[in-house]
Amino acid sequence: MVPQYREDKTTQAASILLKLRGEKMSYMKLIKLLYIVDRKALLSWGRPVTYDVYFAMDRGPVLSRTLDLISDGAWPGEDSYWYKHISRPSQYEIELLEEAPTDELSQAEIDLVEAVFKEYGGLDRWELVEVVHELAEWQDPQGSAIPITYHDILRAGGKTAIEAAAVQGELQVLSATDLALAP
Repeated sequence: MVPQYREDKTTQAASILLKLRGEKMSYMKLIKLLYIVDRKALLSWGRPVTYDVYFAMDRGPVLSRTLDLISDGAWPGEDSYWYKHISRPSQYEIELLEEAPTDELSQAEIDLVEAVFKEYGGLDRWELVEVVHELAEWQDPQGSAIPITYHDILRAGGKTAIEAAAVQGELQVLSATDLALAP
């Protein structure tokens, strides 16, 4: 059990990345940058930014719910915070429509997003695919999709089994809190 996906925080982080990139980029590149943000946050703070679900796919790890949102749009009858700020894809690119506020992100999260862009933003999407293929938690799915858990990332990032279990326990408490507070 993991905490609820945060479309608002995902959108705000994506908005920062798009603004830094000149307001337009390949959505594959954006997905890779967001994965790196989440991975670094999880390893540093024991919490990702987006609380997405990850899968290893042929072109590297993906944020599953975010990719679904980009490629399939919002659920029918559901307002999408994402689409208020970010365009639907065209020619595999997305564009910043309106800069999202950063009120759901901490200053540390904003700084992390900016640092990830500074380190990786100059790479094209195919260079980023090569970078994420080198991450220890990624396995070649050979045309399929293999789940990547928070535990996988923590262990691949050098956390001990005890440290990874502690983080997972804290994330389960957050998930239970999310459920208890849900409308």
